Amino acid sequence: MAQKKEFINPKPVGYSDATVVRGGRTIYISGQVPLNAAGAVVAKGDLKAQTIQVFENIQRVLTQAGATFADVVKVNTYIVNCQPKDVAVFREVRKSYFSTSQPPASTLVGVTSLVDPDFLIEIEVVAVIQ
Repeated sequence: MAQKKEFINPKPVGYSDATVVRGGRTIYISGQVPLNAAGAVVAKGDLKAQTIQVFENIQRVLTQAGATFADVVKVNTYIVNCQPKDVAVFREVRKSYFSTSQPPASTLVGVTSLVDPDFLIEIEVVAVIQ
């Protein structure tokens, strides 16, 4: 069965309200954090730089699984002590990775902390490929 995706997006705000997928293989990517290839935390205290690192980590995992950002159908994001300015920073980075016409369904949650006190952000995604 061929994969078919439908993005339900009544308001263009950078994410779809829903993504409907028929067919394909589902890939669940664990929460990615701002660690570089050596396992060191990058840019302590800098949400934008950490967000870029997290998206680069996601891109690496997607590639290893045979997928791209175009295959992502759901994103869950966790930002420590999230404020409106943080949402703007996150959205600025996110738009360089995802289609603006067919963005994935998304959830953003402000949290008090993550597993490491130097982590400001963690992102998990679900992708579907043929």
